[in-house]
Amino acid sequence: MATKSANLYARIEPDVKEQAESILAALGIPASNAINMFYKQIILQKGLPFAVKLPVTKPVAMGSLTKEELDAELEKGYADMLEGRTEPAKKVFDDIRRDYGL
Repeated sequence: MATKSANLYARIEPDVKEQAESILAALGIPASNAINMFYKQIILQKGLPFAVKLPVTKPVAMGSLTKEELDAELEKGYADMLEGRTEPAKKVFDDIRRDYGL
């Protein structure tokens, strides 16, 4: 293994740093190791190891839909329900509370 002697200085938002380091600590990974892994993935992928793009779809603004568009969105939701592509509301709210520390 190569000797670690290079320093990296980066300015990031304190809240982002705190949240990320909390997750890394729970995983047992020091921040310096995570950054080293990230850099190694950049080298292996010859770029960022994830897609950097704007989302293709935007959330639906229900109040601005026509009756026909609203009906179509409701039909999509109903089809998702019939196909089992849904989550129980309790699980969704528990996930939100967990993710945001509520």
